[in-house]
Amino acid sequence: MVASPAAELIVLVDEDGTAIGSMPKPLVHHGDTPLHRAFSAYLFDDSGRLLVTRRADSKATFPGMWTNTVCGHPGPGEADDEAIARRADYELGLTVDRLRPALPSYRYRAEFRGVVENEVCPVYLGRFAGLPAPDPTEVGEWELLDWATFRARQETTQYDAWSPWCREQARLIEAAGLLADLTTT
Repeated sequence: MVASPAAELIVLVDEDGTAIGSMPKPLVHHGDTPLHRAFSAYLFDDSGRLLVTRRADSKATFPGMWTNTVCGHPGPGEADDEAIARRADYELGLTVDRLRPALPSYRYRAEFRGVVENEVCPVYLGRFAGLPAPDPTEVGEWELLDWATFRARQETTQYDAWSPWCREQARLIEAAGLLADLTTT
């Protein structure tokens, strides 16, 4: 298992999502980013509040933007749940519980300041345990929000402050009615 993001290998995929190779993370994200595997996770506390994070200003992709709890890339041969647990621990010092797929075939492409995200990115919902202790190279801030406040911020006053994948995924999660058991105690 890789601890340092600089040493991370990103899994490149074809249009069907089948792995076709890997590439070091620093070489993947640019103006012509190849299609690759990723994940997004929305993690809730025991009171039903969603943990949201603001990406560190030093991040290469979408720096300083608010987003879901954790997102990243599974390594070669690494299952999504293992990658989510690894990144939640590395970025926030948290453990993950009751993880389940929400949008298993989600895919998106987004560009910000000349850097493109081009990902097959399954989305997961779950719980977290522990008190966030963010790595400042990954997370600038964090906050616990009830779902209604989270969505109101995304769609009104802070629209441009949120990552485009997070806004789109939140709409899809909500429309599919996947929150009932996570946003209540």
